[in-house]
Amino acid sequence: MIKFIKQELPFEKSLKQRLDFICKFCKTKPIFINGNIIKIDKTNLSYIEPHRIIIKGITFLAFNYSTDIYIRNLTNKIKISELENYLNTIN
Repeated sequence: MIKFIKQELPFEKSLKQRLDFICKFCKTKPIFINGNIIKIDKTNLSYIEPHRIIIKGITFLAFNYSTDIYIRNLTNKIKISELENYLNTIN
């Protein structure tokens, strides 16, 4: 039987502050959900589950120390600096 080990991955402080600042500027409240490191026991395989940020009903995905943020899934990405413009267009 395969055993998975799940370990919570905290947000990088500066990433969370930056996202929170952008949301305050856009007059919206984000919901932050920490990502996880999922390891398969007795192997060297692991998966980093991205952090989830829910803003205006849309789930954004982010990784620590990255300058990109993903919209809904890992195929649509924008720079964090472009997030404010994106949020203003989805009113």
